[in-house]
Amino acid sequence: MMTCLQLWTAGLMATLVLSISLIIKETHPILFRQKRAWIWNSLYVEEEKPRQHFELTTQSEGANTIFTVDDKGDLFVTRSLDREEKSAYRLTARMYDGNKKVIEDAGDFIVQVTDINDNSPVFPRTYNGSIMERSMIGTKVVEVRATDADDPTTANGEVRYSLTQDGDLSAFEINSIISCKTNNLDRETKSQYVVVVKAQDMRGIASGSTATTSVTITITDINDNIASFTRTTYELQVPENHKLNEKIGTLVLEDRDQPQNKEPIFTLPKEHTNMFYIDISSTKDGTLKLKQALDYETTNSYSFVVEVRENLRALHSPPDNVNSALTSVIIKVLDVDEPPVFSKPKYMFTVVEEQIVENIGTVTARDPDRANKNIRYAILDRDCPIGINPQTGQLRSQRTMDRELEPTYLCQVKAQEQPNGLESFVIVNITVQDINDNKPELVADEIFVCENDVTNTVIGILRATDKDEQRASFTFSLAGGSSNFSIRDYGSNTAGIIVKQGPFSMDDPKDHSVDVRISDGGQTSITRVAIKVCGAFNVCVLSEAQRMGVSVHALVAILLCILTILVIVILFVLRKHYQKDSLTSMKNSGEIHEQLVTYDEEGGGEMDTNGYDVSILTSACHDGSLLRHPDHHPHPSLYAMVQKPHHAPPPACKGDMAAMIEVKKDEADLDRDGFPYDTLHIYGYEGPESLAGSLSSLESSSTGSNLDYDFLNDWGPRFRTLAELYGVDGPDYYSHY
Repeated sequence: MMTCLQLWTAGLMATLVLSISLIIKETHPILFRQKRAWIWNSLYVEEEKPRQHFELTTQSEGANTIFTVDDKGDLFVTRSLDREEKSAYRLTARMYDGNKKVIEDAGDFIVQVTDINDNSPVFPRTYNGSIMERSMIGTKVVEVRATDADDPTTANGEVRYSLTQDGDLSAFEINSIISCKTNNLDRETKSQYVVVVKAQDMRGIASGSTATTSVTITITDINDNIASFTRTTYELQVPENHKLNEKIGTLVLEDRDQPQNKEPIFTLPKEHTNMFYIDISSTKDGTLKLKQALDYETTNSYSFVVEVRENLRALHSPPDNVNSALTSVIIKVLDVDEPPVFSKPKYMFTVVEEQIVENIGTVTARDPDRANKNIRYAILDRDCPIGINPQTGQLRSQRTMDRELEPTYLCQVKAQEQPNGLESFVIVNITVQDINDNKPELVADEIFVCENDVTNTVIGILRATDKDEQRASFTFSLAGGSSNFSIRDYGSNTAGIIVKQGPFSMDDPKDHSVDVRISDGGQTSITRVAIKVCGAFNVCVLSEAQRMGVSVHALVAILLCILTILVIVILFVLRKHYQKDSLTSMKNSGEIHEQLVTYDEEGGGEMDTNGYDVSILTSACHDGSLLRHPDHHPHPSLYAMVQKPHHAPPPACKGDMAAMIEVKKDEADLDRDGFPYDTLHIYGYEGPESLAGSLSSLESSSTGSNLDYDFLNDWGPRFRTLAELYGVDGPDYYSHY
């Protein structure tokens, strides 16, 4: 069935059906007609209901497909509309006369699709929550939300929430948020609740669409239960050799709280805390452990009461249970056959060296058991210098001991129950006590006496050592008479050998020596000291150094330093000499680079044949053969051009130096593979016999020269001073050689 919408040319919109009102206004009835205009009202079409077919003549949203209009102006919808897909359509209509001409301009109107409750609420996900036991009323658990595709501004899309009878309604309520409505939640009674939430649109009226979801609420644990013992009495049997800090037994607790919330505190009687203690196990039970060793022969049983209490700091109300927090513990010690026990963990005795001692000391052990068996002793070390009485444990010397060879001995003693019972072992430390049984030993450097030493000259210092442990006081004296020397004891364990009378001679074959007696109060030794006669300087210097208290090592170090300095000086002189020889050799070889060699020997002239033969340079004045090689064409010079004054006479013959420089310059310019040479050889021969004439500047001046030396400025800063000395004032002009 289709709904008809009537277009009226005048009037208002009908209320029985959804219609379009077309109002045509005429403001002037005579000769002049005012232009008419469309007046459109909003159109409402109820979705999902059958409509009459109509056709629009305009092209707009849904025109001629969803909406049509007939010749009478009735507007039709051709199919069901869905507001959730499109809630409004914009259409355009035109009015034509009988000749199909447009009477009025296009008019726009909107067709709005009204909502109906054709969608149910939907829960987008599952919800779960948790809450702590003993929580207060109103504590929020979880927020639940459902969606509805209908228009949210109407009742069709407005959702209300409630809990259904299918779930547990005893502890929770909902208003989009699930909250607690009791303060008696107890995890130990009920640890989980399941509630069913219903979401209903149309503001929750009975005709609204509904959806449901289940929400699981977990009750989390707190420490609200007091721990108690599962038994009122614990009887334990423990062997007396039980190891320390190991478990004797477990005191099991009953606590309904979860393990992470259990906080038991155990208390032992004060008089038993030195023997036992309690650790808390992973399951929060009490583990009884041993702190001291048990002894069946001393105490064969223990009985005490253990108390347990809880740390209930977070508890705001009385606990759920009130059980017994006390238990009795009875420990029976079991007898075990134990090995002998020594009276000390280690024995220490002293034995005087070089003596046999019959009673050094006694080692004792006993049987800790009630049987009290006899004990037999033995020493396990074969090399131990002491023996033991097997019945009494008395120690004795088996041989004499020398402290200087071995000051202490460690021996292991075994105690064994008879017959063939358990064994125990202990260490016996024997310290050898020192006596004065070693003779003094003389300590002296080589002693020299010089030929010119006078009376009372100290030629050597004597010292002594002793291997005994105790510090000794030594005295020095001559064991026999001596006509040349005497000994002076300084009283500080040192003495000096003094010249009594001379003279001494190295040519005298007589052996000079003295016998020195040294005593430490108990032992005496005599040592012969040889005295050498010295005449050489170094030996006497050594002797003097010893007399002055300078050690031989220090003197040797000083001599080595002096020798090192001498070697360095000799090497430096040799190096200077070698450098001079090398320079002479380089000059003789002719390979001199960057050097200035000047020959300014006066006299001799042509007869000076030891210099350089410059006769060949005279050919430069005639044919210039030295200036250019006949095989090469002239080319520009690498040096600056020579400047000459414009009034200079015709060029004169070049001198020796100029010709040679030209030749070297040309050779350097043409030889691309050669090394650059910055060598300047100046041969200034003076005297009438020289073919090249004198190159000396003694007889020349800047004004008398026919050359302008300003070109030396172009050779660099090194020649600038020379150019200033020989420069010419006045205008110049350039000429080339």
